[in-house]
This record gives sequence, C-alpha cells and structure tokens, in this order.
Amino acid sequence: MSKLLEIEPQFDAKSPTDRILIVTWFLHEHRVLEVFTTDDVRSCFREMHAEPPDVSVYLPRMASKKPPLVVRARGGYRLSGDKRRSLSQLYGVHPTQVAVTQLLTLLPDKLPDLQERVFLQEALACYRVGAFRASIVMTWNLAYDHLRRWIMSDSNRLAALNAAILVRYPKKALTIALADDFDDLKESEILEACRTAKLLSKNVFDILKEKLGRRNKAAHPSSIVVSQHQADDTITDLVNNVLLVLV
Repeated sequence: MSKLLEIEPQFDAKSPTDRILIVTWFLHEHRVLEVFTTDDVRSCFREMHAEPPDVSVYLPRMASKKPPLVVRARGGYRLSGDKRRSLSQLYGVHPTQVAVTQLLTLLPDKLPDLQERVFLQEALACYRVGAFRASIVMTWNLAYDHLRRWIMSDSNRLAALNAAILVRYPKKALTIALADDFDDLKESEILEACRTAKLLSKNVFDILKEKLGRRNKAAHPSSIVVSQHQADDTITDLVNNVLLVLV
C-alpha cells in the first residue's frame, strides 16, 4: 500500500469519506476489483497500519447521497461513474507517462555503460515523482554524456571534431584528447563543431540544439512552467533519436 501513499501523500489528513473514496478508487484501478466489499476496504487501511473508519456505516451513507458516491452492486459496492472518473483525473497516470516510464525502464538493457545507467536511473526517479524540470536536466546530461563517449570511442570521429573546432573557434586553439577537455567549450559550441565535422545529421543536430535550449530553461530558476508534456517530448526525442542512434 505504499503505492497509495505515493499517490496521495496527504492521505492521513483527509476526511474519513475522502479516505474511503481514495481507497476504493485504488481497489478499482490498482487491485483491478470491479466490486469491493467492506472487508476489502478495511484490509487496505490495515495494510497501511491505519485504523479504518466504520466502513459499514460510511458506505451505505455514501450510496444514499444524491448523486451517490458509491453504488451497490452484487457482492458489494463500486464507485459511481462520475466519482471514479474524477478520482482518475486527480490520481491516475497519464498514458504518455506510462509510455515514457516504460521507455526509460527498458533502456538500461541497451546501455552497457554503468555511468550512463546512473544518469538514467536519476532521470527516471525524477520523472516518476513529477519532478519534470529535473528529469529534463538529467536526460540531457545522459544524452550529452553519451555524445561525448560516442566521439571519444572512435579516433576518426575525435580527429574530425578537433579539426572542426580549429575551423569554428581558431582563437581558442583547443584540442580534445580526454573526456574532461570537452568542458573547455560550451555544450552549444561542441554541438556546432559536431555539425561542422559532419558527425551529426541535421535532424540529430536540431534535436540536440532544441533540447539544450529546453534544458537551459528548466535548469535556471524562472517563472516558466515545465509541464509533463515538455518532459515527455524531451525524453522520448533524446532517447529515440540520440541515445539509440549514436551507437
């Protein structure tokens, strides 16, 4: 039942009626019970080490309300359609969040590098709790680190990058020999040099450039709202079009 407390951290502060409603919604959506009994509800409370309200009193009252909160059914009760939909809007997981979580969860099998897996696990942890700013930042870190390792893993790619750096930034007179040398240039400058060196296709370059801009907005304190949609777009784009392409 820790999952229920993750869904509603303020569960204990709710009224008895609201707590019963949340538990019954949980029984429908997560325990896949179309009909629940008073014992089912009591068991959920006890799993959370919480004293259940007098369910045998509350459920009949909730069924007699107009409109009803719960409906009598053969073998017990079920939430009314309106109440179940409203609770699903409040506590349910959006289908895209399920898809992105699955994408991130399955990705480690395709990333042999342990350090990249650490970035990934942090991105997934942030996304799961709705920390969308942080998930964007961590996914960018993962993608940029992957780009650097991809370049360093091939001497021809590294030589092409160094030649492009001399062309684009001659006054800096930089040569990348170690992974830490990337820090001598801005991330945007590395991307531009990669494009000059023809290491990245236009599509991959455009994706990285756009997502770097989004990372910058997410990483710095501002009044800009970072939504789940922005996190979904950032994560799926970087995973599908960068991490799984640059191999």
